[in-house]
Amino acid sequence: MNQDVKSNAVGRKRAKSLTELKNNITKYLFGTQNCPEIVRSYFLKKEVSYAA
Repeated sequence: MNQDVKSNAVGRKRAKSLTELKNNITKYLFGTQNCPEIVRSYFLKKEVSYAA
């Protein structure tokens, strides 16, 4: 999940302030909530399968 957020929320648009960075991350994560296949993919790795 960390890499996904870094690549898609942070990397797409450079934030000019901490508030803008938080808003970009929040907007990305709320959008991800509506995509069950993306959320499910976070738990496919063996290291985090216990959380699923």
